This record gives sequence, structure tokens and C-alpha cells, in this order.
Amino acid sequence: MYEHSKVIQMKDIPDLNNIEPEVLVSCVQIGKLLTSTLDLKQILEHIMLKVSQLVQAQNWSLLLLDELSGCLTFEVVVGIEKEKVTDIKIQLGEGIAGLVAQSGETIFVPDAEHDTRVYKKIDQLTGFITKSIVCLPLKIHGKILGVIEIINVDNFEGFKKRDLPVLSILMDYAAIAIENSQYFSKIQRMSITDEYTGLYNARYLHNILEKLIKESEEAGHELAVVFMDVDNFKNVVDTYGHLCGSQVLQEIGITILGCLTKDDILIKYGGDEYIIILPNRNKKSAKNQVRKILDTIRESTYLNNEKQPIKLTSSSGIAMFPADAKNKKDLLLVADNMMYQIKRKSKNGIGIT
Repeated sequence: MYEHSKVIQMKDIPDLNNIEPEVLVSCVQIGKLLTSTLDLKQILEHIMLKVSQLVQAQNWSLLLLDELSGCLTFEVVVGIEKEKVTDIKIQLGEGIAGLVAQSGETIFVPDAEHDTRVYKKIDQLTGFITKSIVCLPLKIHGKILGVIEIINVDNFEGFKKRDLPVLSILMDYAAIAIENSQYFSKIQRMSITDEYTGLYNARYLHNILEKLIKESEEAGHELAVVFMDVDNFKNVVDTYGHLCGSQVLQEIGITILGCLTKDDILIKYGGDEYIIILPNRNKKSAKNQVRKILDTIRESTYLNNEKQPIKLTSSSGIAMFPADAKNKKDLLLVADNMMYQIKRKSKNGIGIT
């Protein structure tokens, strides 16, 4: 269909038995190096070094496939400024990289100028001129993790004979290392997030609050800790059931997040309770922030997919470091006590010393 490009089939890949023994030993050493760490940054640095040593080309890139967005993003870029392509997202099937990620097959493009599938935006942004492309999939167990693109190789036939077999081995090791790193990251995220809301959990709270208190003390900054409880949440569960109750907690979490800055931290603590950490805030600023959250919750509607959506309110308590307490345990106790004073009196309000 495209006379200027072809898909590499297994028969096109040179026999690995033709690789010299010392090169195979080097491949094994590279594999050990890549699989010796679960840190994705270190893995990518190892790949960048080895590919740069191996491949004679003007530039090359490694793109990883984001599971949530289904797009490829640039993780390693050699030969052009990474800042110029950092925000680019390539859809499956878009450009040569997107086609390789979609099909899982290596593609050679000897004449990029005349191949209509080539993604032109990179050249437009960087001023680079793409003449040829070799794109290989990063895959394991049939799952595509990303691709590697080699741009403007010096000698196509030499590349296929000399570099492609070794690069194929390297990509297999890289895929194993990247998958292990991704699994490890998922396990880490699961250990510090709430399974229903996706927010940070109590385990994360105790680690991060200790750290933030220390940083605030060293910098001489104040820190606010907020306990927040949904008013009359039991009525929601009794009326709509536990599944809808979990949905409400998730929706309230989204509401709260919409009122916070990038430095603020929201934790799903337990039951219908949330804890908010507001770094570098004085009492007035913290109270204004919490007031905004309570007003937004009160003005919002929840369970909008149900026949009878609901309105809710919440009660909050604020504790300040170092004015109210100087350690994690006491800060949480003060904030909790302030919140329960409001719950007992009026609800839908803020307790603060």
C-alpha cells in the first residue's frame, strides 16, 4: 500500500546466531542492569545510554503508552530538545509510532517525506527534518508498553544486519524492566490510596504529615490540619444503600479537590471522614479555605443519576501547627475535637480554637 515503507515480519529479522559472542554477553549484562532496579527513571536512563551507544542515528525517542489516556508520551528524547515534545500526546494509530503501538509490529520507513502516515508535528515544532524512521514496539506477553523510534539511521541495510538484532534483545529486556516498574508503582499507589474514592488513605496521612510538620518547623511556617465529616451520612446509606454511599463519598472528594491548591493534600480517613492538610497557611487563610469547601459542598447536588439527587452539608475542625499542637498525634486530636464540637452543636460549620 505504501511503496516507501514496510512492516518488518519475523522473517525479515536477521538470525540472532549471527551476533558475535561478545555482543551477546553485552546484551545479557544490559539485561541484568535494566532488571536490577524498579525505579523507572533509572531504567530509562540505562536505556538512553545503551541505545545511544548502539545506534548510529541523528536522534531517537522512547515513548510509553499511558493506560488511562491510551496515548503515547515522550519519556526519552535524544537529538532534540525534550521540552518541545513533552506535552505531545500521540493517539493509537496516529503516525508511525501510533501504528506500531496499535499493531505491535516493527515498521521501517526509508522515505519519511513521502509517507503520508508520518506524524509531521514533531518536525514543525523542532525544526528537525525526518528522512527515515525505524520504529520498534516495547511489548511483553502481547501487551504494548510503548515504542522506540530511531530517526535518520546512517545505513538501513547495516542497521538491519548489525543493530536490529541487538536492539530487539535490548527492547525485550527493557519491556520486562518497565513492566516490573509499573507493577511496583501500582502496588505502591494501592498501599496509600482508598479503594473506593481513589484518594490518599490513613497510611499516607501518617507518613506525609510527619514530614510536613518537620518541614514547617524548619522553615518557620504554619500548617493547618482539617478534620471534615459529612453530616447525616447514615441517612444516605439507609436510604440509597452502601454502593450509593460510596459514590457520594467519591463525589464529595471531587468537590473538595476542586477547592484545593496543588500544595494542599486531601485524605479519605475513615467512614465519612476526610482530613485536609493545608501547608504554609495561617489560621485566617485556613478558615477561609475550609469555608469555601463547606459552601461548595452545601451548594452541590450529589447522586445526580438517581431519581432523587441529594444535598449535603459537612462539619469541620481546624488545628494549627505550632499554635495548637506541635506533633502529629496532638494536631489530629485537636482538629477532631474541634469538628465534634460543631457536630454536637449545629453541624454545617467550622470549629477552630
